Amino acid sequence: MDPEVMKMLAIGLAVGLGMLGPALALGLIGFSALQGIARNPEARGPIFTNMILVAGLAEAIGIYVLIVAIILAMIV
Repeated sequence: MDPEVMKMLAIGLAVGLGMLGPALALGLIGFSALQGIARNPEARGPIFTNMILVAGLAEAIGIYVLIVAIILAMIV
């Protein structure tokens, strides 16, 4: 294989595996928040606030993976 093809394959594999974590985290965050709100509707405000905060942190990991992939594509 050509080295350029191998580089792009490695970057794609790294991004695919790196985005898997944040995707699963966001799904679990949403599931847990909805389950908590269904069990205790009065606590909707604090649960929603914490859900948004944690979802933002999980999204940040995905953005870091994307930035690393772009850097790898430019440098390597």
